Amino acid sequence: MRAFLLALSAMLLAGCALANSKPVMPYDAWFLGIGAPSYMEVWVESVDVIDQQGLIFERVSGGSAAIQTPANGKGNPTGWPKRVGSGKGKHLRGIDLPEFLFVRWQSLAEPQTYHAKVIIPQWVREEMVKPKEIPNCARKDKDQLPLIIEYHYIITLGLAPGGIVKAWLTGDCLDPLEIGRFVGQVHKEGPSQGQTQGVYALPLSPASKAYVEKNGIPYGSW
Repeated sequence: MRAFLLALSAMLLAGCALANSKPVMPYDAWFLGIGAPSYMEVWVESVDVIDQQGLIFERVSGGSAAIQTPANGKGNPTGWPKRVGSGKGKHLRGIDLPEFLFVRWQSLAEPQTYHAKVIIPQWVREEMVKPKEIPNCARKDKDQLPLIIEYHYIITLGLAPGGIVKAWLTGDCLDPLEIGRFVGQVHKEGPSQGQTQGVYALPLSPASKAYVEKNGIPYGSW
C-alpha cells in the first residue's frame, strides 16, 4: 500500500508539473512571421524556439518568406518599411512566450547560408500580454464604434543579405515595436546542413535575378 501511495503521489506531482508548464496567454497562440527586402529572396531552413519556461521547440517554421518582387526593377530593397507587416508564418500553439529564437536560412540573392540567435527581452513578453484598447482599424466607421482590445502577439523577423536579422513586435491594428537588430554568422556546413553539396533550395525568380544583376545588393542598408 505504501508503495502504491508513493507512486500515486509521484503521478500527481508530475501531472501538476505538466499543468503548470502550459502557456498562460490571453490568446490561443502567438504568431511568428518572416519577411525579406524586395528581391532579396530567402529560404528558411528552420526556426527553433526556447520559450520562457526553458522548453525547446525545433523547426516550428520554415520555407519561403514574405517578399515583393515587382517587375522591371520598380521595387526598392534598401532598408525596411516604416510599418512592417506580419510576414509569412504560422500561429504557434502550445508554445509559451519566446525567450530565444534560432533561425537558419539561405540568402538566395548572394547566395549564402546563415544562422542567428535572436534574443527576446523581458519587456517584449510583457508587452505581448498587455491589452490595448484601440479603434477597430478594419472598419471604415472605426471612429464611431466602441473600442476593441488588441495585443502585440506577432513577432516578425526580417532576413536580409549579410546575415542581418531585424525583429519587430506587432499586432492587428497596432503599430510595430522594434525588438532589435541581430547579425548572424555564415553557416559553415552550407545549405541544408551540407546535405545538398552546396546546391540551394530554390533559384532566384527572374525578377529578383534581373534586379540583382543590374543593381547589386545594398549591403549596409539594413
